[in-house]
Amino acid sequence: MTLSAQTKVGVAELIADLQSLGLRLEGSEVGITGRRGGAGPSDHKAVSLAGRTVMIPIATVSACESPFVASRPDAHGISEIRRDGLVVSHIEFPRQPRFYDLQTADGIPYSRIATLHSADVLATTLLQSCIRYGNRNTSCQFCAIGESLAAGKTILRKTPEQLAEVAKAAVELDRVKHMVMTTGTPNLTDRGAAVLCESAEAVKAAVDLPIQGQCEPPDDDIWFERMKNAGIDSLGMHLEAVMPDVRVRIMPGKAGVALERYMDAFDAAVAVFGRGQVSTYILAGLGDTPEAILSISEKLIAKGVYPFVVPFVPISGTPLQNHPAPTPAFMAKILPPLGAMLKQANLLSQDMKAGCAKCAACSALASYEA
Repeated sequence: MTLSAQTKVGVAELIADLQSLGLRLEGSEVGITGRRGGAGPSDHKAVSLAGRTVMIPIATVSACESPFVASRPDAHGISEIRRDGLVVSHIEFPRQPRFYDLQTADGIPYSRIATLHSADVLATTLLQSCIRYGNRNTSCQFCAIGESLAAGKTILRKTPEQLAEVAKAAVELDRVKHMVMTTGTPNLTDRGAAVLCESAEAVKAAVDLPIQGQCEPPDDDIWFERMKNAGIDSLGMHLEAVMPDVRVRIMPGKAGVALERYMDAFDAAVAVFGRGQVSTYILAGLGDTPEAILSISEKLIAKGVYPFVVPFVPISGTPLQNHPAPTPAFMAKILPPLGAMLKQANLLSQDMKAGCAKCAACSALASYEA
């Protein structure tokens, strides 16, 4: 049975509201926990809602005050979502991946090498450090890359051999369909492209798994060819913020990479990876106006770059942990018109070979493409 257009709009709005306002969990003491800290979606919980995986904040200030409450899951793992006491939907909590039960020969749990970010997406941070992290003059204010490392939930550097071993197990045991490789920025030259190359090469030698690599624009465009040849199928280069004053305030070090360099790098990357196989994260709610986000998104779409706009989630342990999440009304000014732009350009998340935009769990944007 297909959803009607009206139902699809209702689901998209519900997802957007949940991702802005968060979700309170009844019975969290029974083991419903989310991912806290780290370089990817943090202080979230993955749930299945209306047939798709959605990441919903559960451990933020906004979530603690959310009008949405999830009941204790029943015997089948199904929970009611209530808003102000009224049932608005149902969600299902996923089981723990089977590959989490395994460890490497030297005793490192597989879950410290890579994690399941969505129902079928394996993700890893190759280097759990960044040259800018921890320095108030250079660090991105939203970044928590060091938090999970400090908590002992991951290791500093994942070797290519470890990644290949875990990826193969995740495919065989949990039917993982694609993989995201990100990294802290190790230098101001290749900016992580080299470590992405050696890691992708090792994984592709072990298992046939589409891979998205994520790094800042390297200093030389030749790295795009090298990453493609190493086995990376799609590429993410994340703007996060787009207005110059917001970039300087929120990510003073990364703002040193000019927007003009990003735009040139997008052109060079699309020439290598193809239209629709290059994407960028934009965090709505850091200070950029909806008009600024839509304006740069229009330019990106014209280049063949997918602008993955997600609501900013304040993460514990960061300078912005008490920064408000964007309101549903704010996101409503961005996601519906952006979804329409993507549909008109036939630049759709489902057509990406691998990566965050293909997963689409961290934003309601994909629901508005329909």
